[in-house]
Amino acid sequence: MNSYVAVDLGAASGRVMVGHLGAQRLELVEAHRFANRPVRLPSGLHWDILALYAGVLDGLAAAASLVDGRPVSVGIDSWAVDYGLLDESGALLGNPFHYRDSRTDGIVAAVPAAEMYAVTGLQYLPFNTAYQLLAEPAWRLDAARTLLMIPDLVSYWLTGEIGAEATNASTTQLYDVHTRSWSTDLMRRLGIPVRLFPPLRDPGSPAGSLLPQEKVPAGVPVVAVGSHDTASAVVAVPAKGERFAYISCGTWGLVGLELPAPVLTEESRRANFTNEGGVFGTIRYLRNVMGLWLLQESLRYWPSVSLPEVLAAAATQPAFGALIDPNDPVFLPPGDMPARIADYCRRTGQAPPSTPAATVRCILDSLALAFRATVHEAQQLSGRDVDVVHLVGGGAQNELLCQLTADACGVPVIAGPVEATSLGNLLVQAHANGDVRDLVEMRALVAASQPTRRYEPRGDQRAWAEGAARLA
Repeated sequence: MNSYVAVDLGAASGRVMVGHLGAQRLELVEAHRFANRPVRLPSGLHWDILALYAGVLDGLAAAASLVDGRPVSVGIDSWAVDYGLLDESGALLGNPFHYRDSRTDGIVAAVPAAEMYAVTGLQYLPFNTAYQLLAEPAWRLDAARTLLMIPDLVSYWLTGEIGAEATNASTTQLYDVHTRSWSTDLMRRLGIPVRLFPPLRDPGSPAGSLLPQEKVPAGVPVVAVGSHDTASAVVAVPAKGERFAYISCGTWGLVGLELPAPVLTEESRRANFTNEGGVFGTIRYLRNVMGLWLLQESLRYWPSVSLPEVLAAAATQPAFGALIDPNDPVFLPPGDMPARIADYCRRTGQAPPSTPAATVRCILDSLALAFRATVHEAQQLSGRDVDVVHLVGGGAQNELLCQLTADACGVPVIAGPVEATSLGNLLVQAHANGDVRDLVEMRALVAASQPTRRYEPRGDQRAWAEGAARLA
């Protein structure tokens, strides 16, 4: 069996996974898992990138002990939009900012939104890389020579090689979705230095080799994978055919379709859909939904509440007791989420949930409605019909959310695999090595190797339509 190593950095935790591939089966083993804890400094909210890098090194050392011989390669993915700036010596200019930092509040681009969408196909999000760069003080941009997205930064430290992987570049709002290259014209119009952006790498291309470091096997090739974690996750959706929607559900819920070409209509822009680059030239046509961040941040303010117990209690709560728009900007920053949910309900004329179980039911009903709206709109805007929704990532373990999503969307939900991102990362490496041929074979391998659960829709669609009307 050939063995591969996936470094998967999520917004709440990082993990290093080993995949053993052979005989039409892919076995996944966790080598190391570590927390990702942002740090608030006087300058703002930052990622603790050095702690993350230390976790990666520990994970690579642990992975070496799980491999008979040496792994074929290593691949790295993470969340999108955030970056590090390097000076002319290659040194990092401070800890990367966290996309939930408030520094982009009120930032307005000099280029009209419609013109930016026509080039990039990217939905407006206030924390997109372009807006973060517009918020940078002039001295930092003057001192910087290179911008590296988070997985490219980790890859650089591991290999000494600089490059920018294309699926993550496509999330910056500085990437031309037509030419699949950096939009230097847009950079100049926005006043962002073109020199910062290194050459692009496609998924599956070489990205260097591991440098000698303590306990880490030197010389192992690093392969550029779908370094935006959603790009990797979509690779591992165990779909048959093309009539499927996906929800990559973790801290965020990325909800959309896989298409052969972007949808760049004015209707698509107004609906705030994004066209991000996928693996093998596909387009991830999707919209961001706030996701399980709402639940994660609520649990942080309920230290004595058990997640399994509160989910069981939430299942007994009345449906649609209170509803929120998960994407309301009030829910983006860290802070007291239950209080903000209660305030939102009062502001919209609803009785706020009075218990943790009621708050969780409010969150999950609202997420299911947001998923429903996004799946329905994606079909209308793209002309692609959907027969099934694949829900992958950590949210696949939330049985109540999966059932509510099936009920809301009116089609079956297939939940799993949970570690879709790591699996997609590993499969792109395997493709680069010639072990798998294409997406069809990759997805068949996932379906044969990984557990999934099917949820059939229940109940009356009219109730969900009425719930959706309350949020319109």
